Amino acid sequence: MLTGGADSADRAPLDLVTMVVSRTEPTPTVQPEQAAILRLCRAPLSVAEISAYLNLPFSVVTVLVTDLLATELVESRAPIVRAALPDRSLLEAVMHGLQKL
Repeated sequence: MLTGGADSADRAPLDLVTMVVSRTEPTPTVQPEQAAILRLCRAPLSVAEISAYLNLPFSVVTVLVTDLLATELVESRAPIVRAALPDRSLLEAVMHGLQKL
């Protein structure tokens, strides 16, 4: 069993867009799936991307990443939120200005 019998109470608060980045290379003691996560996450990837690349369910990936977080082999963070959208009236004014050109 890939998750080692862990249940949802043991999982870190990860969602689809949580970014994960590895802190080290895989060691011989990690599971093959965890080693794959460490190799994939040399550059930050979302949990959804990890799930897709490994063709594993999101729930399984969250347990594997939680184990990696507990052993400090990876770091996670919320995605960077883009700045708030500009005011609608400003966008409309720009659009009308462009239409008059």
